[in-house]
Amino acid sequence: MGFMFIGGAEHEMQVQNLSITGMLASIDTSLSVHDERDVFLLVKQSSLVDIYIEKLNLAGEAEIVRVEMDGQHILIGLEFKQISYDADNLLYKRKAYRKSMAAPGQALIDKSVYEFMTRNVSVDGVMIRIPEYVDVQVGMLIEFKFDKLHLHGEAKVAWFEHDDNEGTILGLEYQHMEKGDIKGIPEFYHRA
Repeated sequence: MGFMFIGGAEHEMQVQNLSITGMLASIDTSLSVHDERDVFLLVKQSSLVDIYIEKLNLAGEAEIVRVEMDGQHILIGLEFKQISYDADNLLYKRKAYRKSMAAPGQALIDKSVYEFMTRNVSVDGVMIRIPEYVDVQVGMLIEFKFDKLHLHGEAKVAWFEHDDNEGTILGLEYQHMEKGDIKGIPEFYHRA
């Protein structure tokens, strides 16, 4: 069992078969997806979907390459585009799925404004990279803004590191946001 984020909504999916390059999944028909035509209407926006299979620690993006009906189920053939599988990596043991996304933004840290690029985004937090050395501490509160998701607010530094290119990478946990609904980012919370 897993989850697929398509058309702005999460759908529970059953994995029919899995290979190195893709998988065949089935989803039950629901109020928003009744048949192949409904899936194709969703795919018109983007043929890329986010997937998450908790038991395999498999998460990422896949492209829809085939759709067909099988009784009350819709079979969806997917080709992996950007996929991560690592049972021992802490990044994939988080409570919420993190979508890889590069988007510019600004952070106010200790009265100075810094430009950043996001690395990944979830409904709980964001990982950013500032292309210069910034003196930060775990637990520090910073203000942030990025226009791609129309968000601004306050976040707490959960972790940080300085990279070899004199940049600063920050893991931020949202504390307060002016816009609480993050559209286009699946939640995929651990169901355990």
